[in-house]
Amino acid sequence: MSTLGIVVKRNVKLFFKDKGMFFTSLITPVILLVLYMSFLGNTFESSFLDALPEGLENAEALVKGCVGGQLISSILAVSCITVAFCSNMLMVQDKANGSINDLTIAPVKRTTLALGYYFATLISTGIVCMVALGMSLIYAYFVGWYMSVIDVLLLIADIFLLVMMGTALSSIINYFLSTQGQISAVGSIVSSVYGFVCGAYMPISQLSEGLQDVIKFLPGTYGTSLVRNHAMQGVFAEMERLNYPKEIIESFKDTTDCNMYFFDKLVPQSTMFIILGATVIVLIGLYVLLNLHKKK
Repeated sequence: MSTLGIVVKRNVKLFFKDKGMFFTSLITPVILLVLYMSFLGNTFESSFLDALPEGLENAEALVKGCVGGQLISSILAVSCITVAFCSNMLMVQDKANGSINDLTIAPVKRTTLALGYYFATLISTGIVCMVALGMSLIYAYFVGWYMSVIDVLLLIADIFLLVMMGTALSSIINYFLSTQGQISAVGSIVSSVYGFVCGAYMPISQLSEGLQDVIKFLPGTYGTSLVRNHAMQGVFAEMERLNYPKEIIESFKDTTDCNMYFFDKLVPQSTMFIILGATVIVLIGLYVLLNLHKKK
């Protein structure tokens, strides 16, 4: 096995062996799912039903499916980033407890160690987020299932891109941290702030115009929109099949941020994928450059 493979295996095993880090990562999507079901589900459902005219076929079931898609997309969009910060705690813990000194004394390149942390975090975060996806799909099944196999596959692709972005972002930030207190503070800030700036906790369409203009420059916003589209497009397709007014469908898409506008121009889903992909490449490149500079 290559040196990089050994380092990745070591980091992944330590993550799952540390029950504190593992359950902290896993509990984030669980808590969000419970909170959304308990407090936001009925509120969103009532607001959507009030927006529909009377007499539309299957309206209540479609609204439940719409709300379910909105809630699980919020959970997944946030978890891919926040779980990455929890999974990447090992990078800082090795500095705090001195393990990094033992690793650097061994004949292991610093770049190999850096990539080992990145790929281990990517694997650990991906596993946790796949578990979160499974729980979300079970919830969607009982609330109202309208997703196709293609929708689920696209959700997995969205999660993969967001996990790559979250892993790269956490790796860059954790590069500058060296104590457990620092990573705990950063993790708390990210957990509480990211959901708002990416539009997961509250749709961007409900924020002030100035704040919307700022948030739409952030790549995480388009990641959330992609997850929303693929979690909810089955509901919108069913509305179209039942001949719901086009204005109502577009209004729902605007309200839930499925339609994302950049200075009044609709951003296509293909462009959102490009934005996320480019962001991942830039962040990984920056992480590599930081480690190469440290090596020099």
